[in-house]
Amino acid sequence: MKAEGIDVIAFAVGEPDFNTPEPIIEAAIQALHEGFTKYTPSAGTPKLKEAIAGKLLRENGLAYKPEQVVVSCGAKHSVYNTMQVLVDPGDEVILIAPYWMTYADQIRLAGGVPVVISTTGESGFVPTYDQLKEAISPRTKAILINSPSNPTGGILPRETLKEIAALAIRHDFWIVADEIYEHLIYGGAKVPSIAGLSNEVFERTITINGCSKSYAMTGWRIGYAAAPLPVAKAMSNLQDQVTSNPTSFAQRGAIAAFSLDPSVVEKMRAEFEARRDLIVGLIRQIPGLTIPEPKGAFYAFPNVSAYLGGSLATDEDLATYLLTEAKVATVPGSVFEGPGHLRMSYATSREDIEKGMARIADALGRLPA
Repeated sequence: MKAEGIDVIAFAVGEPDFNTPEPIIEAAIQALHEGFTKYTPSAGTPKLKEAIAGKLLRENGLAYKPEQVVVSCGAKHSVYNTMQVLVDPGDEVILIAPYWMTYADQIRLAGGVPVVISTTGESGFVPTYDQLKEAISPRTKAILINSPSNPTGGILPRETLKEIAALAIRHDFWIVADEIYEHLIYGGAKVPSIAGLSNEVFERTITINGCSKSYAMTGWRIGYAAAPLPVAKAMSNLQDQVTSNPTSFAQRGAIAAFSLDPSVVEKMRAEFEARRDLIVGLIRQIPGLTIPEPKGAFYAFPNVSAYLGGSLATDEDLATYLLTEAKVATVPGSVFEGPGHLRMSYATSREDIEKGMARIADALGRLPA
């Protein structure tokens, strides 16, 4: 539609709208000029792995050695590697819905079976202990958690992380913790790394992160996993036969990212928080829409059930209606196993947020009661 010249406001894209910080760009340019354009070790350069290990210790209190770090082509690639080396056909992996849709497909690609726990906005999209316990079976191989969450912006409180950890120890399964949005948290919320709860938890956790969200480096494709050494070696061996190394000069940029002045990331985080406050306030002004306050990431996930029924039976129908009638792109919540919701990314300008929400309010106001 944009290619046809139609003015579409996009609340659909899950990537920062800021440009990559200049020191990162300069580091990559310097690497290019120096001829750093050849193959590197498949799991990443020693210097980058050292930088990641330093970051994990400094910011997360996690004492990984560089050889326990595997650098991949984005955090998505790291999740894929993890599922491939941990999951055998028929193994079950627990997911907390709503969840990023790729998780379920990557579990299936490994021959595994997603076991889904459903949550609601009323609980802040946090599962209960009973739900967690009931999802476990003799075939449970892992639980995959994402906090802050795509698509909800929800955060798993420390108490819930402790419950997950205790169950993993008792029933002997892995914890896969996708922490890609860790720096994008609001209102003073705290997001501890589950691997830091105890040495016993550390030894059964794969910590996944990357440069995409915190440093506005989505196109650079640098993610990483930190894991117990046997798992890290298996992931490295797998990657060696699939993609080989992440892009050489992008790795140089990532080293610069991990040494950035924290104020650079804080400036982006503060702007996202202001946008969150703006979009949540505008959502709550529309009759019938409800939303718990997102505590992290850059997504609003309002409940739109009040507008479903009749010709607009599903959230997919509503998303199509808003695209065609309001020229606003959203993502149906059912994509994330969160039916009756829409995901709205506020990784866009305040002006577009105001304009887009005004269009949505007008389009919803035209629907028959």
